[in-house]
Amino acid sequence: MPAGAADASAMSADATPHLEVIITPYRDGPLLVRGAFRLQDSGGREIDTGRQIVALCRCGKSRIRPFCDGSHKLTSFRAPSGLEARSDGRVTESR
Repeated sequence: MPAGAADASAMSADATPHLEVIITPYRDGPLLVRGAFRLQDSGGREIDTGRQIVALCRCGKSRIRPFCDGSHKLTSFRAPSGLEARSDGRVTESR
């Protein structure tokens, strides 16, 4: 099935398709969100993105938060694209 396509088993009772949302953490950069998603603030108010692909800030330095403006490149922000070591000492996959 093509990415983003919905089949009958992915339909809810009100016949609204549940389209796949993919979130990809980029090494030393943003979270890229693809698909039909809804973004809201902590008060439950919707944040209009105007698109189906957005980059969300992980470094905390963006001037257009929650969106990425590339500030991570200037701040020496570091984060893996995979899972990080856990507090219990177990190491998980990191790319």
